[in-house]
Amino acid sequence: MAVTATDIHRAIDAVWRIESPRLIGGLVRIVRDVSLAEDLAQDALVAALQQWQESGIPENPGAWLMAAAKHRAIDLFRRSKLLERKHEELGRELDARQEALVPDFETALDDDIGDDLLRLVFISCHPVLSPEARVALTLRLLGGLTTEEIARAFLMPEPTVAQRIVRAKRTLAEKHVPFEVPRGDERAARLSSVLEVLYLIFNEGYSATAGEDWMRAGLCEEALRLGRILAELAPQEPEVHGLVALMEIQASRSHARIGPSGEPILLLEQNRALWDQLLIHRGLAALERAGKIGGSRGPYALQAAIAACHARARTPEETDWARIVALYGELAKLAPSPVVELNRAVAVAMASGPAAGVELVDALTAEPSLQAYHLLPSVRGDLLAKIGRTDEARAEFERAATLTRNTRERELLLNRARTCAEGSHGEGDKSGA
Repeated sequence: MAVTATDIHRAIDAVWRIESPRLIGGLVRIVRDVSLAEDLAQDALVAALQQWQESGIPENPGAWLMAAAKHRAIDLFRRSKLLERKHEELGRELDARQEALVPDFETALDDDIGDDLLRLVFISCHPVLSPEARVALTLRLLGGLTTEEIARAFLMPEPTVAQRIVRAKRTLAEKHVPFEVPRGDERAARLSSVLEVLYLIFNEGYSATAGEDWMRAGLCEEALRLGRILAELAPQEPEVHGLVALMEIQASRSHARIGPSGEPILLLEQNRALWDQLLIHRGLAALERAGKIGGSRGPYALQAAIAACHARARTPEETDWARIVALYGELAKLAPSPVVELNRAVAVAMASGPAAGVELVDALTAEPSLQAYHLLPSVRGDLLAKIGRTDEARAEFERAATLTRNTRERELLLNRARTCAEGSHGEGDKSGA
């Protein structure tokens, strides 16, 4: 069967999503320049587009891309003007060193990719960058997210995020930032940024901002894997264990969140027998470990405690919504944000009735940062439907459908709108999925 151009483009897109962090991570450590590493990776993709049309898609496309990028990097080293100047300055002494350059380079590129990815996170979270730039750059490199996806995650304009990424890469190059995993106090200083990045990458995998799929499981798995490594590197940091607990418990629902045709299944409608009990057990153990370290609970530990309430409930009716409301109240004081308030409104609606939730949600409708946030009208539509205001609920679901860029989510919201138009009151909302 002939390989079409469409097949090639789809394969490249899929491979890039999966392999780009590993590819860039290995290259960054060697060329010590984030922008250059991205350029080399992109060159490999261009080569794939040109060659796979004739030769067919290789059995291991990721390895093919790595080999192509490696050859280009080696060629760059050989042709480097800097290397030529050093030849002129050092003469015979450098001739001997050059012989060992390429083999060492190849060996380094074949090193364990896990360390490269972790190194890439810590490099991108260097304190020379602003907190916002650290997160944006790492999401771009490690998560493979587009600038548009990052902007939506931050509820910010796309040009602003694009500028941050460009400036961050330029700053790392100009400051000659060491490309290594820091130790001691330096590692501790970057830890909060690293945790934030892993949290956002996991969330993008758990509920994809855009595209045809409800979830991007590879991002969830990568964030969780790196979180587990961090837990071993920083065993006395409770928030590391809190984040791992949160990701473990959330990941336990993955198989129950998607139907046979890829359609979303909301939290209260999920078959809890499909929840992964091993992941739940690991999550609860990580949460307990965070508590034993002592000190006040941080944002990740609080969110993990909320997730644990769902994990412990055998049925939706057994959920301790009063405790969830209290935990969201604690989280709102510690890390106030409109999104936290929106989630708290959902919990209040479940604990005290939808009318109480509508009152809280209505207070958020004028919040500037939520104007393009599709979950605001989605949650409001759900609560309005429950109290019988179906016409208003339908309008809210339709508005939410125009705001989301995820195809599966749009279909879900439009179905909810049609249900309202037919006079039926659906239940559940995506915010608890």
